[in-house]
Amino acid sequence: MEQAVSETRRLFAEREAAAVLVGLPLSMDGTKGPAALAVEEFGARLQAAGLPVIYRDERLSSAEVERMLVSSDASRAKRRAVTDKLAAQVVLQGYLDSQSAGDDYEP
Repeated sequence: MEQAVSETRRLFAEREAAAVLVGLPLSMDGTKGPAALAVEEFGARLQAAGLPVIYRDERLSSAEVERMLVSSDASRAKRRAVTDKLAAQVVLQGYLDSQSAGDDYEP
């Protein structure tokens, strides 16, 4: 995990980022399972390293991407190859949209 923190710090400085947006994989009922707790631990380490962290609910982002790719007739192999990257983009776009709308919700 320390290597991931170090790499994130490097990219943060290189890109002159304002914050690190972290997808929080909550359960469908909004509770935090093992994956969400691990993500929060990583976020806490980033914060301890001096990086500002913003958590964003990522529920259904992969399902949204999957529906989009299926409707565009993407092959199963193509969907598997791009789902995570596109889901991260969906989470980021949702955050950006919420900021432009003045919504300050963060789980």
